[in-house]
Amino acid sequence: MIQGTASGVGKSLLVAALCRIFARAGYRVAPFKSQNMALNAAVTLQGGEIGRAQAAQAAAAGIEPTMDMNPILLKPETGHRSQVVVLGRAVRSASWPEYVHMHRDLLPLVAESLSRLRRTFDLVVIEGAGSPAEINLRDSDIVNMRVARMADAPVLLVGDIDRGGVFAALLGTLALLEPEDRARVEGLIVNRFRGDETVLAAGLAELSARSCVRVLGVVPYLEAGLMPSEDSLDLVDSALWGAPGVLDIAVIRLPLIANFDDFEPLAAEPGVGVRFVRTAGELGRADLIVLPGTKGTVADLQWLLGTGLADAIRGAAANGCPVLGICGGYQMLGEAVHDPDRVESDAPTTPALGLLPVITTFALGKTTVRVRARATRAAGPFSGAAGGELTGYEIHAGRTSSGSPSPFAIVERGGLSVNDVDGAVNATGTVLGTYLHGLFANDALRRELLRSLAVRKGIVADPRWGSPPPDRYERLADAVARAVDVPAIAKLAGLAFPRA
Repeated sequence: MIQGTASGVGKSLLVAALCRIFARAGYRVAPFKSQNMALNAAVTLQGGEIGRAQAAQAAAAGIEPTMDMNPILLKPETGHRSQVVVLGRAVRSASWPEYVHMHRDLLPLVAESLSRLRRTFDLVVIEGAGSPAEINLRDSDIVNMRVARMADAPVLLVGDIDRGGVFAALLGTLALLEPEDRARVEGLIVNRFRGDETVLAAGLAELSARSCVRVLGVVPYLEAGLMPSEDSLDLVDSALWGAPGVLDIAVIRLPLIANFDDFEPLAAEPGVGVRFVRTAGELGRADLIVLPGTKGTVADLQWLLGTGLADAIRGAAANGCPVLGICGGYQMLGEAVHDPDRVESDAPTTPALGLLPVITTFALGKTTVRVRARATRAAGPFSGAAGGELTGYEIHAGRTSSGSPSPFAIVERGGLSVNDVDGAVNATGTVLGTYLHGLFANDALRRELLRSLAVRKGIVADPRWGSPPPDRYERLADAVARAVDVPAIAKLAGLAFPRA
């Protein structure tokens, strides 16, 4: 099990690295995180919703993700509440006290998921959440040491040296653990180190002596993009993904932004900059404005209207700037959002931006499904890829009725052949909405979008656009394998490395 001194210290990244390291050594490996809190989610083949990190870790292991890998997913909502997703299905909205009251029923489900994985795989790499030293939450723990005890798993404790105070963080975490739990910590890992590792030698020796725990590695500060971003804390207001380039893509930084990892493939393209903006003034002269997914369409739509961004987006669209809405962003581009059952808010109807002839109506229930689709000739900036097949997934509440041509034709939903349509586009092809997440992971579609934007801007398209990306998990595994004592970690798990 990988635990950390705090959120964001690199637990997810190290779990993914270990999954790939042991998988390419010939072991059957699976990730597990009993409870995740994130607005970036993925959809399994069975149509269940899990955290994006566990789906990425499964990809690193070379397997399909399942609901057992993340049996509980919490998706933050407004009003200090979260949607509780259990084994892939949203079951209720709960406050923290209400959620803690659910633990009695959830712990057996966690144990069953872990047991199924252990029966199927040679190695399960478990990820904790936050810090096991959050002593105010010890009695309600369902993800850190309680799971380590459940699995009888040795624990590796990770600290982030880049944020400072890593020695104090590691020692302080150990000091606050109960003796039984402290004894489970078999190794320490220092993450995100920049510079000459010999500078750390004296400090690491004292750390090990004071803690009586081995230091099993110092992982360098790795290149960005080796793991999909999961938490909106990863986004700094007006942050730029990728270097400033010939194309400028502005993504609206909604308060409840979800599945923003949709845009990582764009940011990885040469000469393409992706900015996250929160004010009308930050829009500038963007080549594309994107309204992303959100966990609260009505709340974020009201935020757009209140900040002046709604008017700024309307003005940019009127001047011909391409505007793309994905999922909740698609709903916001329509004429109105109806909520007769008060699924998202107390407002029965909320006027939307009026840029697409569509109306969304929320209802109880949620769509979570993988799809195969084709772009149509009505797909605006994607029309150059018309007829080509693409893959994506849907995670949304509500149904949207459209009075416009559809940019995408759905040919398979949840493994079943269908003949459905998705999305809407305005008369000039410059404003487009879709429910499909994962569009930009499709190389041909990404290339045609960027080429379309280049033509509109009067610049030459980069021939490298749309090239298949290299395997990020191989680079991640190589870097981590050089930095940590893999044979020692394997021995803790009762495995040989390399495999005999």
